[in-house]
Amino acid sequence: MVSAVARPYIDASVPVLREHGLTITATFYRNMFAAHPELSNIFNMGNQASGVQQQSLAAALFAYAANIDNAAALAPVATRIAHKHASVGIKEEHYPIVGRHLLGAIQEVLGDAATPALISAWDEAYTELATVLIAAEKALYAQAETTPGQLRDLRVTAIRTESEDIKSFVLESTNDQPVPEFKPGQYVSVSVTFSDGTTQLRQYSLSDAPSAGHLTISVKREKADGDKLAGRVSNWMHEQIVPGSILQLTHPFGDFNPDTESDAPIVVLSAGVGITPMISVLNHIAQTNPERHVVFAHAARGISHHAHRADISAAKKIMPRLQTAIFYEEMSEEVNDDTIHSGRMEVAKLPAWPLGDTNVYLCGPTTFMQTQWRALLEAGVPASRLHREVFGPELLDHLG
Repeated sequence: MVSAVARPYIDASVPVLREHGLTITATFYRNMFAAHPELSNIFNMGNQASGVQQQSLAAALFAYAANIDNAAALAPVATRIAHKHASVGIKEEHYPIVGRHLLGAIQEVLGDAATPALISAWDEAYTELATVLIAAEKALYAQAETTPGQLRDLRVTAIRTESEDIKSFVLESTNDQPVPEFKPGQYVSVSVTFSDGTTQLRQYSLSDAPSAGHLTISVKREKADGDKLAGRVSNWMHEQIVPGSILQLTHPFGDFNPDTESDAPIVVLSAGVGITPMISVLNHIAQTNPERHVVFAHAARGISHHAHRADISAAKKIMPRLQTAIFYEEMSEEVNDDTIHSGRMEVAKLPAWPLGDTNVYLCGPTTFMQTQWRALLEAGVPASRLHREVFGPELLDHLG
């Protein structure tokens, strides 16, 4: 908790960050990468180019200032950030660099309004947050028995086309060591070094049940679309990786861990490539507890964009209490299946479940999760039962 001296300055920063946060974070990243170009190998430069990372950091600064005394709200966010950091190999020595350039950006943007007292308050607040994250990340590295940035070679043994733009890559060990253990919902970072010498890390959810023999990741090919740049890593993987290729992966991390072990009903809702961690959940339950009541709903642009249909079909054959609902925005023809719906996902069209005491898990585009989150609350699902996984930078919209 920040000191009584610093607290008024942090409180006063809330409206300032609302107005100038994005300019501060854009200035921060520009200056930091100019001084430390090596950090571009850790940060997602695609998110930098699109501006999403700057927006995320601005939202995080605002949320941190607005909730500085709300440990219950900030703790889950800190945990999620720690997992993301561990997955890309953030080290303790990175924090002073970030802190120095963040405070410098605040001074540069606010000018005379950035008084010594204000900068001192933010220095104290940042140091406190950094201390929490450093401790959490050290614990994660120790638990995983890995070191920051440690990579492991895995061989691609099979490639499956899941949809028009998604491929699954099955990975096995290159030696006698088993592949790393993970929990359904977690992800790995794939490290790619390009011909120009630059390196980029991208995180991909593990998309099959845990197995000692293999890992599977499903990668959506991100195509250029208007102002949106093509995904450098995803396109490279779709074009260059073949069976026998070697990929370098980090240890699995991630705090999105749906309850796959109990007998209680479970609801999983996804859209687009957000289906990947949910397939890991579904396949694991199919293997370990096929009698469990599962509601599995997914939204896709159309059938050609619906990945992992084979996994869902296989699960339905062995899970008598699996209920599915599929939503296609584009329906080329009528289908004689009352589990397939035209249009976007609607809570009213989902199979029924005990609303008050069932955990609901969401993964998909931000707008999808925001819409479903609101609809679920309106339908009577308690906020404590809602959980979500965010691909890419977290905008923290649920904190307000």
